[in-house]
Formats: sequence, C-alpha cells, structure tokens
Amino acid sequence: MTDTIDRTAHVDEIDAQLRALFAVERVRATAYGEHYTALWETLEQASSGGKRIRPTLVRLAYFALGGRNTGAVDQVAVAFELLHTAFVIHDDVIDHDTRRRGQPNIAGAFADRGRRLGVDEAGSDAWGEAAAVLAGDLALSLSHRTIARLDVGADIRLPLLDILDRSVFVSAAGELADVAYAILGDRPVIDRVLSTLEQKTAVYSVEAPLQAGAVLAGADTRQIEALGRFGRLAGVAFQLADDILGVFGEENELGKSTIADLREGKRTALMAFAATTDAWARIEPLLGSASLDEAGADEIRAALRESGALSATVELAREHVTLAVFEIESSDLPRDLVSALTDFARSAVERTR
Repeated sequence: MTDTIDRTAHVDEIDAQLRALFAVERVRATAYGEHYTALWETLEQASSGGKRIRPTLVRLAYFALGGRNTGAVDQVAVAFELLHTAFVIHDDVIDHDTRRRGQPNIAGAFADRGRRLGVDEAGSDAWGEAAAVLAGDLALSLSHRTIARLDVGADIRLPLLDILDRSVFVSAAGELADVAYAILGDRPVIDRVLSTLEQKTAVYSVEAPLQAGAVLAGADTRQIEALGRFGRLAGVAFQLADDILGVFGEENELGKSTIADLREGKRTALMAFAATTDAWARIEPLLGSASLDEAGADEIRAALRESGALSATVELAREHVTLAVFEIESSDLPRDLVSALTDFARSAVERTR
C-alpha cells in the first residue's frame, strides 16, 4: 500500500477487529482439541503483519462517499482481509511454500509441529499441507459469514455478497490459469498474462474492496462502475510491479525469495516480453528448473535487462496507472477520493516491497 495514503487509523482499527474475532474463534476451538486450537492460533498469525491494502481501500471509498457507520464498514473491511488471508494460505499450498515473510507459514508451522511430536518427514509435511488447506477454508468461510451477518438491509448485504462471491469465483479462475500456464510450459503471451493478472489479483485486491465500500456507502451505479474500472487497471499495475520485485527486488525488504518465481516457471509479463526477443533462447532452458541456483537466476535477470523485457514491463505498469487515473479523473467521484487513489496507483510502480 502506498505511503501517500495515511493508513495508520485504518490499519489500527482492522487489527483490533481481527484480534477480537480471533479471540472468539480460539475459544470455540478449544472444545475440539489442542491441535485445532493451534490451527486457529497459526491462522491468526497468518493474518497479521500485512499491508492491509484491501481493508484500507474499503474504508477509504466508504468514508469518502459519505458513509458514517463505522461498525459496518469495519466488518466489510475485515471480510476482505480474511479473503486475502485465505488466498495467501492456499497460494502457498499451491506453490509448495512453507515460509512467508521469513517465518514458517501454516504448512511450515504444522510440519514442524509434527516433527516435534516424532512424526516422520513425509507425515509431517502432509499434516502441514492439510492444516494449511483447512486454515484457508476457515478464513474463506469467515469472510463470507462476516458479510452475511452484517447488520444492514438486504438491498446492501446481498450486493456485497455478490461482490465477495465474484471475487472468489474470478480469482479461482486466475489461479488455475496461472498454474496451468507454468506447468504446461506454454510460450508466454502478454495478453494472456494480463488477463490472468486481472483475474487472479486485480479483482479481489482493488476492484472489489473499492466497490464494496462504495456499495455500503450507497454510491450510485456510475461511481461504483468507475471504481471497478480503476480497480482492475490499478490492480494489474500493482501486480506487474510485484512480479518485477519478485525477480529484481531485495529479499530482505520483500521477506521472500527472488528466485522462487523463476524456479516455478511463472509466466509473467517479464517473460512474455522476453519471449518476443532472442533472449528467450537463454531464458527458456533455465526457467522452471527446480535446481535453478543464484547464478542461473542472475543469467535470467541479465537477459531480461538486456532484451528490454524489464523496461517494457515497467512501462506497461505505468501505462496501466495512467489509464486507471484517467478513469477516476473523468468520473464524478469526490475529489479527495480521486486524489488518494491517484497516489495509490502511482505508488504501485515506485514501491520496493
């Protein structure tokens, strides 16, 4: 999330709401044994420490469009943070990752738990993966339950549920396409890459939170649609920058590996642009190799720079920012909201983590 938006109040409130929610769920879990209680504890840990982009966007749109029901908007904001937590957990399972932000994730924590209890390596890993799948399911269920129990009229609650449902539906399509793209080894094409980015990330990360905040505030259809168009474009820009950082960023700032995406063979915009150049012959044999080392990664990075793929991806992200800003500047959205979202979009291509 951009530092040009004052996030302090948003983040503090969401953190407080999540602590209260997990305190209740941990008490419920005690009736089902220590392992289940531990699962809820690790789920709470998994939901902590993030940038809180999605709940901040919910609250930003809501208050800028005249909303005043703090209790209701906080619940919607929490629902979108829980949705993000669920997707992150499941994404780690799909990628076979056992660490996040430099620490064991849920799969890693439960695998460690198994080893401490004397379970063999294979059994511990299986337990860790099962725990992560279940934790993601629980977060997803909580997200929907939070919206379903919102104390507002059906004319607001049902559209919010539709937004949440579409977020899950479209993101699942994008995730499946992303995995298929990598494992089938198809030559990356920029239009297909952008479509996957929009589905997998942009819809649930930016479009849906903004539209949910607007719906809750009673915004009109034109405003909701303008926020949707902005969200898709800004969300793609944000993910393009994320893909660049995933290869060229600093690991100590990112809290994750900058070689993992290359080992997994992810078909990003970087690779789509490189595939149209002679550099692809250098990159393709290395991309997706489980044994790829830092020297091989550096070879790919050099080829991406020299071919112009890196600069083309940066420029594409900037173009999406320009288009996103145009969408809201030409709308009738409040000027303070336009200004804040403009800052958010522009910061997407300038961040380092």
